[in-house]
Order: sequence, then structure tokens, then C-alpha cells
Amino acid sequence: MKTTHLQALALALVGTMAHPVLAQSQAGQEDDHSAHHGAAATPPASAASPGAAQADPHAGHGAPATPAAAPATPASTPPMDHGDMQMQGGSTPADARDPNAYSDGLVRGAGAYAVPGVPALSLADEHRFGALLVDRLERSYANHGGNATAYDMQGWFGRDFDKAVLKAEGDVAGGKLHDARMELLWGHAITPYWDTQLGLRYDTGTGPDRGWLAFGVQGLAPYWFDVEATGYVDNGGRTALRLAASYDLLLTQRFILQPRAEAQLYGKSDPERDIGNGLSNATLGLRLRYEFSRQFAPYIGVERSGSFGKTADLVRASGERAQETRWVAGVRFWF
Repeated sequence: MKTTHLQALALALVGTMAHPVLAQSQAGQEDDHSAHHGAAATPPASAASPGAAQADPHAGHGAPATPAAAPATPASTPPMDHGDMQMQGGSTPADARDPNAYSDGLVRGAGAYAVPGVPALSLADEHRFGALLVDRLERSYANHGGNATAYDMQGWFGRDFDKAVLKAEGDVAGGKLHDARMELLWGHAITPYWDTQLGLRYDTGTGPDRGWLAFGVQGLAPYWFDVEATGYVDNGGRTALRLAASYDLLLTQRFILQPRAEAQLYGKSDPERDIGNGLSNATLGLRLRYEFSRQFAPYIGVERSGSFGKTADLVRASGERAQETRWVAGVRFWF
């Protein structure tokens, strides 16, 4: 019985001592949660309070404050009108700079520094130049006789874009002019390497003379081929086409091998001049020249020429050979 009372008294004593501790622990837990929720919901005091900026000691160190308002435009100044402004044209302003001020008013060809009798300066394409090229002046020797002297020359005079061109080609055999062609053309540059040519051609030699209206092109084709292509029409309704091409192959700086080809075609036969329609004749030649200077060069070579079609028949009928090989020796020069 005494034991029971003692146990009850001990439990009462323990309960009395534990109650304040438990109460204090429960109160601390309630304070922690209240702090967590309160930090998220409560704004910073400096942002929320308008008086915080006044309390900041560095508030006066920032950029100067914007003036409260710009000076007002005087009421008497009228607004700018852009409707009458012109960016191009119009009258020259009264105070514009004199364009001759840099030369003190002097102009070309007059004034204190002008030289009497000297024409005004001309640009490059305003000068006139001339040249004469004798491309072939040779003696030919055939295996079956018929030796002849042949010439082929071309001269021109004029400016870069327009010039007068003279061409002459022919051969003399037995002291007689066998065949000759002369052309007087107006050459006009259409590209840096090509000219159109328009003019007249006149044929003499065997048979009656013939006159032609000529139109063609001449120039330097890609890979440095010299090319001529000219068409002709005469007053008798005849037509003709002449094609020629050559190439300078530099074996050395002075030895130059030149292959050359020429062909002539006719639209109508002309028996009086031993010419048949179609491909009349063609020539292939190979010449080797040595240039003592660019303006003077002797040469030797070989040439194969032939007549074809009706022209060959007319040539045989006259007692000549339709095809032959000739050895040539001559000189090429220009000035």
C-alpha cells in the first residue's frame, strides 16, 4: 500500500516538472513557422517606406537631376517651312564659291600662261595615227614553172574608233599583173579587238575589172588569231565572200612561225575572170621569219594553193594547173 502511494507521488512530481519544458518547446516551434511565413509576405522596409531615400547618405551622389523644363521658344520665331526646299537644281546662291577660284580665273589656252600657236591639249582618242604594214612581199617558185611576185599590204589612218583602211593584194607573173584586189574601207571599232569595215573593192588583172561593195569584220579572235571576214556585192548581182586567218607562233623572241589560210567563195560564176560559183580557191601557207626588229623581218616558206569546182575547170581549160605548191621567200615590214 505504501508502495502505491509512493509511485503516485513520483509520477505527480515528474509531471509537474515536465509541463514547463513541453510548453516552452511547443512555443518555439510555433515561433519558427511564424517567422518563415512572415519573411515571405512582409516587403523590405526600405522599398516600402518613402522616407528611406531621404535617410540614405549617398542619395546626393547621383547624376544631376534633369531640368524641370526646356527654355521656351520665343513666340516671335516663325516655324521652319520645308515645303520650299530643293535638294537639286534651282538658282545658284549669291554667296556660292567661284569654280575658277583655284586657277585665279585662268582657263586653258588663254591668259598669261598660254603658249601662242600651240593647240589645246587633246585626249588620247582624239589623236590621229597611221601605219602601213606590208605583210607579204615575196617571190614564189613553183615546181612546174609559173614563178611570180606577190604582195599583200594594209594601211590605215585615223583615230581609235574610226579610221580609213586601205588593203591591196595581187601577184605579177611574166611582167603582167595577173590578179589584183584593192579595197578602201571605213573601219569602226565595235569592241577593243574588233572593227567593222565598210567600203569598196576593185579587182583588176585577168579579164574585165570588177567593182564591189564590201562589208566585213576584222580583229583578233581568242587565242590570238588574226581574222578577216568580208562579204561583197557588185552591180551585176554577183556576191563573194573572202575569209582569211593567220597566227604568229613565237619559237623564240625573233623566230616566228606563221601559218596562214585564205579562201574565196563566189555566188555566181564569172567565166571572163576564170571564176566559178562556190568555193573558188583556197591557200594554205607556212612562213618562218626572223625579226631583226619588230618592223623588219625576212622570211621563207611554202604554200599550197588550189582551185576547186567550176573554177578548177576554167583554170585547166586555160592551160594552167588547178593545184600547185610554191616555195616563197620575201620580207615583211611596217612603219
